[in-house]
Amino acid sequence: MSDDQVKYTLGERDIPTHWVNLMADLPGDPLPPLIGTPPAQLPAGPDDLSPIFPMALILQEVSAEPEIEIPEPVREAYKLWRPTPLYRARRLERALDTPAHIYYKYEGGSPAGSHKPNTAVAQAYENAAAGIKKLTTETGAGQWGSSLAFACQLFGLECEVWMVGSSYDQKPYRRSMMQTWGATVHRSPSDLTQSGRAQSEHTTGSLGIAISEAVEVAAQDPDTNYSLGSVLNHVLLHQTVIGQEALAQMEMAGEYPDTVVACVGGGSNFGGLTFPFLRRVIRDGARTRFIAAEPAACPTLTRGVYAYDFGDTAGLTPLMPMYTLGHDFVPPPVHAGGLRYHGDSPLVCALVKAGMVEPRAYRQNETFEAAVRFARTEGIIPAPEPAHAIRAVIDEATAAREAGEERVILFGLCGHGHFDLSAYDAYLAGQLEDPEFSEADLEAALAALPEAPALT
Repeated sequence: MSDDQVKYTLGERDIPTHWVNLMADLPGDPLPPLIGTPPAQLPAGPDDLSPIFPMALILQEVSAEPEIEIPEPVREAYKLWRPTPLYRARRLERALDTPAHIYYKYEGGSPAGSHKPNTAVAQAYENAAAGIKKLTTETGAGQWGSSLAFACQLFGLECEVWMVGSSYDQKPYRRSMMQTWGATVHRSPSDLTQSGRAQSEHTTGSLGIAISEAVEVAAQDPDTNYSLGSVLNHVLLHQTVIGQEALAQMEMAGEYPDTVVACVGGGSNFGGLTFPFLRRVIRDGARTRFIAAEPAACPTLTRGVYAYDFGDTAGLTPLMPMYTLGHDFVPPPVHAGGLRYHGDSPLVCALVKAGMVEPRAYRQNETFEAAVRFARTEGIIPAPEPAHAIRAVIDEATAAREAGEERVILFGLCGHGHFDLSAYDAYLAGQLEDPEFSEADLEAALAALPEAPALT
């Protein structure tokens, strides 16, 4: 047996004690979310968020502290699956005949099979500590809904989930998973809310519609709060346990990444892996490239506009500064349901705007081709979302081969694809579609952007 190491593991005592808050490192003053109607729009303050969030999470949302301590009950819950392993993808390297060294941080060993419990546990804990009885949320592919259902069960909370219609139909066992952990699951758009009834013609649904439904229900009940699985600052904050562990594991491997790649829908997976490395670039001058991979059918970062927009379809949320396809945009029902969001995290968008992150968009078939190649070499069947990152990694490794350069590439494998085998069936049968991105639909959605201060 060779001495070539494949897996790098940490012990439970190595679980991070603090989350990394990149807000303190961003150039310039952060742009605030806005509330109110023009021209009387004002920055949203803690009191504006308190009807649906506990104060502890609101303070994390607006904090400029460089690090925030992880509560001990959250670290104890993390022990169920953290630390997660870092792998050297030696078999993929050989298959690609590349001099690049490829590493991946694998989050698929959590109870829900993805990175999402990192923030679900933290949010459920703070809501339970505040006396909240129930959490509502949306979910796309079902990874976030599964994670919150699991976390609510840990801390004695009820959980009600609105699942995007296309994913509800494509992934019935994600629904079963949520129900096994005690959650109530609705297909969105539903007839249970005013927001859902108003969008009933969009039968495949969208994350924006599902968010509207969950927020509407939470805002009407003082014992119920809303929980979001991506986009917001405190969500990305909680995910930075991923990147902190990866830093330690790359040190174990004796290497440092030239390029870090992750998929991006709302931004939590991307921020979780990259923010600790981005801090090294901003503070210490480290030379690392960052690639954000997204679906060509919902190309928020690559073709959206940088503007203030609502985070949901009905306009119930504050206006957020972000790249957006327009809150009315309903993307095609691609299998990467977790990436079907019209906007992105303001923090990630600010990094793209500053030129520190390079976004790339990939079509569905080329993404699944990369996923199958990875599965046949490394053994893990990836979820469709991180398959976009794998597509970018293969392109980067091929470029390294053509240049004859030994580059180090790190990417985030944020979840397994065990509940996505219908998509693999379609790909293997040659029946997977490459939905067209409609310029007409984009123009119509952007025309409905709310009146707000222009962003430059």
